[in-house]
Amino acid sequence: MGVARSQEEAQSEPAYGRWEDRARDVIMAAMAQRNLSYKGLSLRLERIGIEESAAQINRKINRKRFSAAFLLACLVAMDVESVPI
Repeated sequence: MGVARSQEEAQSEPAYGRWEDRARDVIMAAMAQRNLSYKGLSLRLERIGIEESAAQINRKINRKRFSAAFLLACLVAMDVESVPI
């Protein structure tokens, strides 16, 4: 049974992989458009009550392993009103 779960998880990884890449690209594009560094994003997140260091944000984004809540918080902090899908 454990082996079957591992195979299922392995098969589902690539399917989410492209969406993780897309989520990272959305954040990075918004940062680039605003000429924001990770520190700049950190400061903007602080304004909405989220304390994350620049290093923590960098790791989350570059690992492409973050929650939808983090994605939305970043977009709100950067005043992004729409996202091309």
